[in-house]
Amino acid sequence: MTVGFLNAKVPFGATMSFLISSPLLNPIIIGMLAALVGVKAAILYFILCFVLSVFFGFFLEKAGFHKYVKNVRVKDGLKMDNSKPTHKLVFKQKVKLSLIAGWTTLKPVLIYLLIGVAIGAGIYGYMPDDFVLRIAGPDNIFAVPVAAVVGIPLYIRAETAIPIAVSLIGKGMGVGTAIALIIGGAGMAIPEMSMLAGIFKIKLVAAIVVVIFTTAVLSGFVFNIFL
Repeated sequence: MTVGFLNAKVPFGATMSFLISSPLLNPIIIGMLAALVGVKAAILYFILCFVLSVFFGFFLEKAGFHKYVKNVRVKDGLKMDNSKPTHKLVFKQKVKLSLIAGWTTLKPVLIYLLIGVAIGAGIYGYMPDDFVLRIAGPDNIFAVPVAAVVGIPLYIRAETAIPIAVSLIGKGMGVGTAIALIIGGAGMAIPEMSMLAGIFKIKLVAAIVVVIFTTAVLSGFVFNIFL
């Protein structure tokens, strides 16, 4: 979609805001945060990521990073067949289609969610509380930036990372540290950065990494202050 935005001449700043916010404001992350940490945490997370995404998109545009976009084009996509008439669906058909769509969405991520829950259960059951408090407790000012970096190689998917983070919170990790871990993993995952290297020059990729890291650290410290 980022390439499509650029090809469609969408403003560079808006495209960057989309690129930054799309992994961080994943509805799955918001929903799981609300369910596992609380609605207040989910709202604060949404506001922080939204505001920082808009700000950094504006900043990257004004700083002239648009010149580091490679000349990338995509082939024409599949065309939709709009020749068939549409009819109103009865209630039972709507329910059936909704259930099928819900299962289709859940099925690909279910295994990652189960892996995350299993790892989280192991952490909650066997990792010593004093170890977590010493390394990543709310009193350690270096815990947030370290967690933002550690999240990069540890990240599998948000569905996996959040149960692990919640288990670490239960062991004494600061909420802000866990949030930094989630943002660092979701926004700076190595596969995503590798794909961006095919679209952007190295300076812009590095700038995006710095932006995500800054977002993770700022959000982490805000969470530790207010939650």
